[in-house]
Amino acid sequence: MKITHYLYNTFLIEAGNKKIAIDPGALFMYYFRFTTLIPKSEWQDITHILVTHGDPDHHWNTDRVAHASNAPVICNQTMVRDVAGKRLMLGPRDKGLAFTTAIDNLRTISVDQTIQIDGLSVTGLRATHGPLTLKIGPFSKTITPDTDERVGWGAIGFKIQLNGKTIVNLGDTLLLLNEWKTIKSPDVLMIPIGGGAIHNTMDVTEALQAVNSMQPKVVIPCHYNCPALFSKKYNPADDKMFQKEVEKSGVKCRILSSGESMEI
Repeated sequence: MKITHYLYNTFLIEAGNKKIAIDPGALFMYYFRFTTLIPKSEWQDITHILVTHGDPDHHWNTDRVAHASNAPVICNQTMVRDVAGKRLMLGPRDKGLAFTTAIDNLRTISVDQTIQIDGLSVTGLRATHGPLTLKIGPFSKTITPDTDERVGWGAIGFKIQLNGKTIVNLGDTLLLLNEWKTIKSPDVLMIPIGGGAIHNTMDVTEALQAVNSMQPKVVIPCHYNCPALFSKKYNPADDKMFQKEVEKSGVKCRILSSGESMEI
């Protein structure tokens, strides 16, 4: 099994005839560019698309990748609504809570629900996106996810079981130890660590608590030190320190730069 990381929470998981894309988003606004995270050359071979929530860095290219690949999209049921008799997904590039996008092959999932699709097992995990603070010069605005706010909309994590391996991707989430207590010894844990300065996800200390609870075989830190808004390193975190602390407990930790892969 090959796993490739593309900044934020964007991953490709390849095993056998499966090529699973998690969060096919875009580089979010650094120098006002919205560029794809997963290279377009990979799109047509993708077999399944998983979306953890509706923020642009995670969701921007979902429909485009689905169109190029004919792959099914799997997302939280809250990402989909019936509008005028049509089943529509939250628009990847729309502003606000606009449900405008038709996906030909769409599968919804809820927390603690497991679906089977093409030999792939996917279970929804509880995730809670934290507040997002936007800063422009001396001005800042904090947006807190709620029923009327798009930020963090549809947040969910995934437990993916494929070819005898278990991969856990928590998406963008705060620490939820009680909700994750049944997750034990996954082969890979993809976990956000960049919530120190802006607490929209776990920070390094909280992520270490989750690792100690789950005891995965391999940890991949994500969603930190990424270009966003007007910053080269939004959601800063010390990944080397995180790696050192993880490995003290006997758990492997792999730091993957954008486009870098590992095999398990």
